[in-house]
Amino acid sequence: MPDRPTPLTLPDLAPDARAWLDTATARIASDPHAVRAAFPAAARRCGKALADQVRAALLLALPLRGSDLAAEVTGLYRHGDATEQRAVLYALPLLDAADPDLGDRALPVTREALRSNDTILVETALGPYAARHLDADAFRQAVLKCVFCEIPLDRISGLAERMDPELIRMLTDFARERIAAGRPDPTDITSLTGPTPQAPPRDERVSEGAA
Repeated sequence: MPDRPTPLTLPDLAPDARAWLDTATARIASDPHAVRAAFPAAARRCGKALADQVRAALLLALPLRGSDLAAEVTGLYRHGDATEQRAVLYALPLLDAADPDLGDRALPVTREALRSNDTILVETALGPYAARHLDADAFRQAVLKCVFCEIPLDRISGLAERMDPELIRMLTDFARERIAAGRPDPTDITSLTGPTPQAPPRDERVSEGAA
């Protein structure tokens, strides 16, 4: 799993990889459609270890803004393999910072990733872009998906800032059900919500309901 986006200095690129990237970004700057050939080639030309960062650099070279940028990024995501999709998600916070007009226009990509069963895509989608632009209900549901998929909650960007009473309730309910089923106490939840209240024994709940 790559680290959260940082400035793309890419000091570890080999000279031939650097030359390819420089040529590719210059071509993309003059012809945005050139990104469609360069994007899948990045891992082969620059190595898998730096593919996310290289692909992000290619996207940052696009001379597009707002809805045009969102459309190109969405197309690359939908036609890419899992590694290319991850790179798009990785790049979204950088594109958002570079283009104030992008706003929430790339949220369809984030939502598609959050619907997938690929935990790497889900985790990468919940970076700073999602933390900034997902609405409250979608963010809560994404956090719950991480819980179900056993993605550590400390990998979700902006979680502490976006915790609200409803999300705390949802997480507490899940933790209570997990404990009642005899499964280990989910410490990543209780570290955020505090100790989980124990549900009353089943016979006590039945008695309460009959009263």
